[in-house]
Amino acid sequence: MEPDYGSMWIVNLPGSARPKADPAPLDAMLARVAVGDEAAFEDLYDAASSMVFGLIRRVVRDPDLSEEVLQEVFVEVWQQATRFDPERGSARSWMFTLAHRRAVDKVRATSSSYRRDLVQGIKDFQESTDDVQDTAILRADVERVLKVLETLTEVQRDAIRLAYYGGYSHQEVAALLHVPLGTVKTRIRDGMIVLRDRLGVA
Repeated sequence: MEPDYGSMWIVNLPGSARPKADPAPLDAMLARVAVGDEAAFEDLYDAASSMVFGLIRRVVRDPDLSEEVLQEVFVEVWQQATRFDPERGSARSWMFTLAHRRAVDKVRATSSSYRRDLVQGIKDFQESTDDVQDTAILRADVERVLKVLETLTEVQRDAIRLAYYGGYSHQEVAALLHVPLGTVKTRIRDGMIVLRDRLGVA
């Protein structure tokens, strides 16, 4: 089933201003793009890319990834312009639908990649620490560890991931995070205490 291009939830995002681009010229530009007009495509990009990027950025957050998604969206606009039906909604709504779908896919793909890497890091973890309790924690059920890790503070998570799953020494972690060595040790110690408590490792 084709998406409803007229869906207005995209246009009226909470806390966002309505796009200033006039939908009528966008519709005309997209119609010309559909017949292979490259100049019209350039005009459409100039007119709509800022507001499309704004939507993508709200979903993806990361500016570099958002730019990647923006390029992917306009490639799709060029390739799929013939599928645009002005009777079902405006060009703006159609492009926002494409952008939102691409942005969500990017977030899911990025999260899946990160999760795979972290799970593999846990599975490959070698007993390189003298702390038997820490070893027991990090060899616990992968899913449980992942869930509990997310309950730590961001600084604790970063330090633990680098030290135990990244294979960095405490000194290297301190350099990577640009904080004193003592701060890194404190973050790791406090984070591991929380992990022990919440995982029930004695």
